[in-house]
Amino acid sequence: MAKKPESKDEKVGFHKGSLATLSKEREELLRILQIVEQLMQMHIKELKTLGVDLVAEAKETAKKLKGQKPIEDVLR
Repeated sequence: MAKKPESKDEKVGFHKGSLATLSKEREELLRILQIVEQLMQMHIKELKTLGVDLVAEAKETAKKLKGQKPIEDVLR
């Protein structure tokens, strides 16, 4: 069964609808990212009040990882 060719208006409508949907999806993703960022900041703040030095821990982790192969190389 041959596919009926779409008119220009149908194609325009399809693409506009797709952009509207994707725009809403992007807005929702940004909202989720903002929530995650707020939660992370709350945990960072609490760890600081408990005396945990996250900068020092990050540097220590970076030193440990420095000699390791990148994950891309390990997967090959």
